[in-house]
Amino acid sequence: MKKWLASIFSVLLLLAGCGGQAKEKSDSAGKEESLKKVSVVLDWSPNTNHTGLYVAQEKGFFKEEGLDVDIILPGEAGADQLVASGKSEFGVSYQESITEARVQNVPIVSIGAVIQHNTSGFASPAEKNIKSPKDFEGKAYGGWGAPLEKAVLASLMETEGADVEKVDIVNMGDADFFTAVKRDIDFAWIYYAWTGVEAELRGEKINMVYLTDYSDKLDYYTPVISTSEKMIEKDPETVKAFMAAVSKGYEFAIDQPEEAADILIKAVPDLDAELVKKSQEWLAPRYQDDAPRWGEQKAEVWQNYMDWMLEKGLLEKEINVDKAFTNEFLPEKED
Repeated sequence: MKKWLASIFSVLLLLAGCGGQAKEKSDSAGKEESLKKVSVVLDWSPNTNHTGLYVAQEKGFFKEEGLDVDIILPGEAGADQLVASGKSEFGVSYQESITEARVQNVPIVSIGAVIQHNTSGFASPAEKNIKSPKDFEGKAYGGWGAPLEKAVLASLMETEGADVEKVDIVNMGDADFFTAVKRDIDFAWIYYAWTGVEAELRGEKINMVYLTDYSDKLDYYTPVISTSEKMIEKDPETVKAFMAAVSKGYEFAIDQPEEAADILIKAVPDLDAELVKKSQEWLAPRYQDDAPRWGEQKAEVWQNYMDWMLEKGLLEKEINVDKAFTNEFLPEKED
């Protein structure tokens, strides 16, 4: 009888345990189901411009804000189109493309600057001896065929009395910088945080002509986090929650670049780990730079770049820059 009672008691304990586990699983599932599902579409393949997003995902910052976020690649459509059409709630974009989109009445909005200052420029192998915009004359530039490229080249060259018509502008197609400069071009437009750092690791010396060294108007926000006016209007709380988590992600990447790099490598194991770590180290102090908080944008930066685009004939009309960006969804700065 004692054995029988003991066995019954054991079964009851086991059932109670299973019931508790089932309840825990049910509670966990219920919590997961209660998370709001949204997506953020990248502008390009994953790199250190995107680290804050992957940190927010890995560290649970999105979940803390009640979000289940899917980080997706742009595919053929592109980030701006997916965000504008509502197929993705958030995206990674650029000030230049948002400016052009708004001229076409495509209502996408920048809600945070990933990097505070433009870190791009024209790179060339050191042996080409291209050290300033004047040295572009007589050289071959490899780009992607956008009118913007020639206008930027001209702006820099004009500061030194050089003529952009003396530059051979060619389309480098899908070739990367290192392949193209060995094949048929002399210089190309790169982001130093990735391609420049890669050159360092390869031991290939390059010269950089940064846009911001020659024009304040070209110190625009690139890249940025974007959403649509419709999203802001219908669900501002989700936008606020998303940016609270993203801000934490980038702040973590600023304070702990090594661990942040490991998170990106874990999420995207095909990336070159050494490049990610070195790039993250280079970029960490530049995310926020001299801004009072990560992500903050200034109206004059948007106005200056729009004025430059108008001056160069790259825009059909002015846009209302105050509608092109907002700091409204950034977390308040802690004292």
